[in-house]
Amino acid sequence: MRRSLSLLLGSLIGTTLSLTVLLAGATPSWAYPFWAQQNYPSPREATGKIVCANCHLAKKATRVEVPQAVFPDTVFKAVVEIPYDTKVQQVAGDGSPTGLNVGAVVMLPDGFKLAPQDRLSDELKEETAGIYYTQYSDDQPNILLVGPIPGDQHQEIVFPILSPDPAEDSSIHFGKYQLHVGGNRGRGQVYPTGEKSNNGVFNAPAAGTVSAITAGDNGSSVVEITTDDGNKITEIVPAGPSLIVAVGDTVANGAALTNDPNVGGFGQLDAEIVLQNPVRIYGLLAFFAAIAIAQIMLVLKKRQVEKVQAAEGF
Repeated sequence: MRRSLSLLLGSLIGTTLSLTVLLAGATPSWAYPFWAQQNYPSPREATGKIVCANCHLAKKATRVEVPQAVFPDTVFKAVVEIPYDTKVQQVAGDGSPTGLNVGAVVMLPDGFKLAPQDRLSDELKEETAGIYYTQYSDDQPNILLVGPIPGDQHQEIVFPILSPDPAEDSSIHFGKYQLHVGGNRGRGQVYPTGEKSNNGVFNAPAAGTVSAITAGDNGSSVVEITTDDGNKITEIVPAGPSLIVAVGDTVANGAALTNDPNVGGFGQLDAEIVLQNPVRIYGLLAFFAAIAIAQIMLVLKKRQVEKVQAAEGF
């Protein structure tokens, strides 16, 4: 009995230690756009480039739909469109084919933020179901991130936005503002650490002749290049890209050794939105009403004059 308890206790301690080591030693597999959060204080550089383009090198189309103008303290939606052919597959981290994920970043003007759940209409709740929104940082609630999420289900990502009220925040003013939007589909070609992913082209590190191609670990290939002075240089190509060179081929420095397996890309654009003062709209409507009444009175006066002239003619 005592021996059984000791074995059980030892088994529990061993399992606990194993889980602790496994969790502590695991490398987080963060995907876009979280990587940008960890490496840049803002997702938009001084040049206007959104930093996602540093890892996702291919350029693809991205579109956004926002209202031309919104009233204060009003919920509206910004729709980011990320079009691509859902039939294509990308290279996964292990080299196998898989579907594309998508992600988006929306940089709103100061004061604008994600609309709270209790302010959403039933239609907006349905359109945003299954989408998890995060802030870029605790002190930047106006920068919103989504992704990665399955691209075949989310080629349009709806962001429910709450506009600010200048009456409650003196730093907010009525006027025209800019939004900066980025949309991504597929994996990047470069990790934030600077290392290449297996979703890109691998190049020859030196000019020379391909002297050997051998199998490496986890489906990789080791390409050996012999330079003109007899030195041997190797390049490890991970599983995923297909080799386009063979033993005996002569390659230049920087020449492609593989095809380009990337089918995704990143796109960004700017949009404008007006935080409209309701008083201006009321004044404009009053002006239109006054013009309409003046026109009607002018027509009635003209008719009256015509009747008087007709009567005097007799």
